[in-house]
Amino acid sequence: EGIPLEKISVSFTINATAAIILAMYAVVAEERGIAPRLLTGTIQNDILKEYVARGTWIFPTGPSLRMIADTIECASRELPRFNPISIAGAHFRDAGATAVQEAAFTLADAIAYVEYVTRRGLPVDAFAPRLSFYFYTHSDLFEEVAKYRAMRRLWARLMRDRFGARDPRSWHFRFGVVCGGSTLTRQEPLNNVARVAYQALASVLGGAQTIFTCAWDEAIAIPTEASALLALRTQQILAFETNVPQVVDPLGGSYFLEDLTHRMEATVAEKLAQIEGDGGMVAAIEAGRVQQEIAESAYRWQKAVERGERRIVGVNWDRVEEAPVGECFRENPETVSHQLARLARTKAGRDPRRVEKALDALSEAAAGGDNLMPCFVEAAAARATIGEMVARLRQVFGEFREPLVF
Repeated sequence: EGIPLEKISVSFTINATAAIILAMYAVVAEERGIAPRLLTGTIQNDILKEYVARGTWIFPTGPSLRMIADTIECASRELPRFNPISIAGAHFRDAGATAVQEAAFTLADAIAYVEYVTRRGLPVDAFAPRLSFYFYTHSDLFEEVAKYRAMRRLWARLMRDRFGARDPRSWHFRFGVVCGGSTLTRQEPLNNVARVAYQALASVLGGAQTIFTCAWDEAIAIPTEASALLALRTQQILAFETNVPQVVDPLGGSYFLEDLTHRMEATVAEKLAQIEGDGGMVAAIEAGRVQQEIAESAYRWQKAVERGERRIVGVNWDRVEEAPVGECFRENPETVSHQLARLARTKAGRDPRRVEKALDALSEAAAGGDNLMPCFVEAAAARATIGEMVARLRQVFGEFREPLVF
């Protein structure tokens, strides 16, 4: 409140409905007299990893890729400061993928998106500078640093040599990370403070542009204000007291790290070639091959933990009787009823004929081949809900059916 919208950079992590959310954001700006070219922010908008790692998909891969391309195309022409996709390897990793798998599958996703958009005729340099990536940093410090350094090299070569990008900004590997995720433990949860701090250090050493540090109690509940503040202080101490971020690639030249980076790069490139040889990432997902590979990696990791071959302090090694963790977050019981009341007021105050006309236009465009973003914008301006728009798309596109993985 009191901050001009054009001064705010937003980040949306919704996937199947990212185009709709972006349209709503643009409508709010228009209603406040703000030019679209001034809007900044990021939508995750990466659906391929959802089919593999988390399951928040709705539509089949074809329509989903179409909507992602619609947002990228729209942003390149009308929202030049907005990041239309953040390709997220994070979910692969937290589902059980190794660092190599995370890197390869993320780059394979990116290749699929770039190929799809360029086939529409949009020059690669028109949108590639706004592409970004998103990862989880886990606890093997040197492996994580090498992972990011190797991906930076691979991405630059892919954009320059494979896709013919000429703008050096298109070669940049712009990425953010989360420190925490599945590495956090319910047992002795205060140990998570140390875990997150070391992961943040690895992220900086690996060249991350943005970092999100999880709160120590996120393995138990939504963070409290106190735990969220400590997570912020973890970043600030790293940034302002250690001076580590003042050095570009501070581990560069280390024999061990350079060798590890070279080996990581070669292994990731080999896996990428395998995916490409099997028909690309979309085909691999539809056949369930990626899901199977991650499931096997997750199983091997869990068995190693259970056998004690992989030590997790406070979980399977040197565990002590757990101490109370203090007060956890408690949701306001009125939150749901308050939101439902707001929704009811919105529906009561809108023009039902305009809503129906906008939804009909969306159905017609979905059945054809037009860019859907103008239809999303009009439907949002008419105050159609996300659920109403998705229902129309579901009627046209159908739903994705998850392949069986054995």
